[in-house]
Amino acid sequence: MKKFYGAVATAALMAIAAPAMAQNIVVVAHGQAADPFWSVVKNGAAKAGEDTGATVDFRSPETFDMVQMAQLIDAAVNQQPDGLVVSIPDADALGPSIQRAVDAGIPVISMNSGGDVAHDLGVILHVGQSEFDAGKRAGERLAEMGGKKGICVNHEVGNVSLDQRCAGFAEGFGNPVNVIPTQMDPAEVQSKVRAALEADESIDTVLTLGAAMVGEPAVDAVEALGATDTIRVASFDLSAGFLQDVADGKAAFAIDQQQYLQGYLPVSFLALNANYGLMPAGDVPSGPNLVETDAAAKVIDLSAQGIR
Repeated sequence: MKKFYGAVATAALMAIAAPAMAQNIVVVAHGQAADPFWSVVKNGAAKAGEDTGATVDFRSPETFDMVQMAQLIDAAVNQQPDGLVVSIPDADALGPSIQRAVDAGIPVISMNSGGDVAHDLGVILHVGQSEFDAGKRAGERLAEMGGKKGICVNHEVGNVSLDQRCAGFAEGFGNPVNVIPTQMDPAEVQSKVRAALEADESIDTVLTLGAAMVGEPAVDAVEALGATDTIRVASFDLSAGFLQDVADGKAAFAIDQQQYLQGYLPVSFLALNANYGLMPAGDVPSGPNLVETDAAAKVIDLSAQGIR
């Protein structure tokens, strides 16, 4: 009898210790992995796959293209993965495809954008920040720093989340704000920011919505005009170059949404859900956090490594 009990106990321990089966998780994002911001998201997703044993397939359209992104989601649904991670920059365009995934019984977590509409589409939870609130906080801080007139540089026209950032900035700033539309082209950004500043010398505040491709050239535009001491530049997100500008006093601050977590946590949650039925009970706010001069220098290296 003792031998029998010993065998049962050994079998139970082996079952507990046995590694969970690898899972297949698909991530469909609206931003390209070649974009420094999205490369950090992809790095987080890849590390989560490494840590959990899940296979992670990261997909994105070649440009900001909601039709192509919806097609990528539809293709993922046809493959019946164990979990799907999506960003939702346009709920009207992507909603039917996301609901198709939910109806097919695929657990879906959203990240980065769409937190205000995710649950209406059947998404389990969202990992990200409130874009309007983040913009409002940035506006309030820039007003505290003495800003009286600003511009909001939108490099992805049609992305609802970026519209929300500019709207929040205008409310928090409490002073006139004009939106400057651009493409995600540093040369165009620098040219348009410089033109706006030269056309209206009362502009003393510039908010950009992405650090590497927009924030850095905006700083260059201000520096080219010799106006670093009178025009404040702040940006959403982090890059090693923009953080150096903050540390050097050329820029006011960066708004960190910790996008590495936006890649890492959804993949981890979906792997845990597939293996053990575990899932957090609510959304996870990954930001916003303002990174000002004293903190900037501490995270430059991590940004260069693709983690911050």
